[in-house]
Amino acid sequence: MAREYGKWPESSWVSTDLNWKGAKITAGVDIGTTSAQAVILCDGELFGYANIHAGVNFEQTARDVIDAAMKGSGMTLSDIDVICGTGFGKKNITFASQTFDEVHCHAKGARYIYGPEVRTVIDMGGQTVKAIRLFEWDRVRDFMLGDKCSTGAGRNIEVLCDLLHIDVTEIGPKSLEVEKDPEPVSTTCYAFATTETLGLFGRPEFRSEKLSESEIYASYLFAVAWRIIGIVGRLCPLDVGEIEIDGSLAFTGGLAKNPGVTTRIERELGVTAAKSNIDPMLAGAIGAALLGM
Repeated sequence: MAREYGKWPESSWVSTDLNWKGAKITAGVDIGTTSAQAVILCDGELFGYANIHAGVNFEQTARDVIDAAMKGSGMTLSDIDVICGTGFGKKNITFASQTFDEVHCHAKGARYIYGPEVRTVIDMGGQTVKAIRLFEWDRVRDFMLGDKCSTGAGRNIEVLCDLLHIDVTEIGPKSLEVEKDPEPVSTTCYAFATTETLGLFGRPEFRSEKLSESEIYASYLFAVAWRIIGIVGRLCPLDVGEIEIDGSLAFTGGLAKNPGVTTRIERELGVTAAKSNIDPMLAGAIGAALLGM
């Protein structure tokens, strides 16, 4: 099988300290367009999780990811009291007892991962970007979805990495190896941005300016970040050209692991996002499990 440069590494973990027998067990399964996550909570505590690449058969992907989250624990599906689904492929989770929308799941999951101070969440997935604003008392106040021209942020980065043979874990850090960000490529459409970026690697005589490899990555990821900032701006407008962020800011989704995007969003908004050791890609699954409790 050809190497997939644009995919984040798969991962799984099961606690060796918690005893799941006799506990109230809830699970959340998040089926996205490019990846799938499953989380198992025992009495509200994180017991196990899995993060895998999504296959073409979402129903099989759902079974694979929940099995990976239970692997080695002795737990089976019949031991789980409640299983909740979310994500693009949530209707394919045939063993789920109920499903929830991604906005509420990522809001709930972000607070679990980053703490109760979180008031603004930016979920950046393979296909969609969502900006979510929360009340202090743990409820969604408002949210904004990216329009059709901002669809596919994460997926287009995957495609670019595959075409250029650069690992997705490397493109963000490399893009930060610049003294100053060059002008971004197209901020109108991610597909246009990808095409324009590839053109920057073409023959020197066809370039408008000579850019280093790191500068090209910076130009591309700056465009991605700028598009996401526009979505946040429609959610939290202040004055022309200004955006006000309520409370603590949290990133979720695959792009939350790309510092080339998150650092530029933080810089332009003038804030520092909350940090956690928990994988931000698990937020949707964690939120689904919490909503099912």
